Amino acid sequence: MGLLSNHRGSRTETNQETLPVSTAGLSVPPKKRWSNLMPLFVALVVIAEIAFLGKLDVAKNTVMVDTWADLIYWSPEVVPKDDLGIAHEVVPKDDLGVDMLGRGRSSESESCEEWLEREDAVTYSRNFTKEPILVNGAEQEWKSCAVGCNFGYNSGIKPDAAFGIPQQGGTASVLRSMESSQYYAENNMAMARRRGYHIVMTTSLSSDVPVGYFSWAEYDIMGPVQPKTESALAAAFISNCGARNFRLQALEGLEKANIKIDSYGGCHRNRDGRVDKVETLKHYKFSLAFENSNEEDYVTEKFFQSLVA
Repeated sequence: MGLLSNHRGSRTETNQETLPVSTAGLSVPPKKRWSNLMPLFVALVVIAEIAFLGKLDVAKNTVMVDTWADLIYWSPEVVPKDDLGIAHEVVPKDDLGVDMLGRGRSSESESCEEWLEREDAVTYSRNFTKEPILVNGAEQEWKSCAVGCNFGYNSGIKPDAAFGIPQQGGTASVLRSMESSQYYAENNMAMARRRGYHIVMTTSLSSDVPVGYFSWAEYDIMGPVQPKTESALAAAFISNCGARNFRLQALEGLEKANIKIDSYGGCHRNRDGRVDKVETLKHYKFSLAFENSNEEDYVTEKFFQSLVA
């Protein structure tokens, strides 16, 4: 056993952990434990796996790794049985209900969209071809719906639903409006319920059927930007000068600050208002797109026309 002397040389100490063992004049290093090498081994395995996965498609890697995990953690010993004691195979499935072994769809040619439509299909107790939904009060706006329906008044048959004033006797009353509840109080959800409406359709996202102003077919949001040729900083189309918010005061404040605003509406008009609004806005850097009231979810064409411009 090797000996270690202190600086004074007055005593000796035995150090079994750091000193080599001398055997027949040969120095033998101490044995290293495998546990000390485990972090290095794990790091090498992780690096190798990352390098391997990097060569494959990320989406496929995710499915592959999930499949491996399912196979590892899915115990074949626990197999559910039916009432007759017959065991059934358990196959892990993804979020769409398709088993991880590729047997979720009825045929290889069936697309995901077709599979979803088949899975989400609803069986109705009513034959809408023979007994269409009867709706009164909206024939001027709609001609068809998702299921068989007829719009119009038929005095011989009680309608299933009706727009307008609240109905009685089993007919669903529908309120549809795209105006602010600050001007039309019945458009407030609580007020509409108290008045007897069963289905509320307003711009509020809390409505039974929200009806917003935006439409991809109407607004070409992705159109190219036109050159901003007008000298005024912004354009304004404000005709309701008694709006229940500060939009008129904002226009007046900008004018007092000597910021040039071209006003085409009835309020502070300084330009001819007989123009195409969207085409006109395309030549301005900014648009004053204030609504006539401040209300949650009330966003009208003013905002979307500005995006188009």
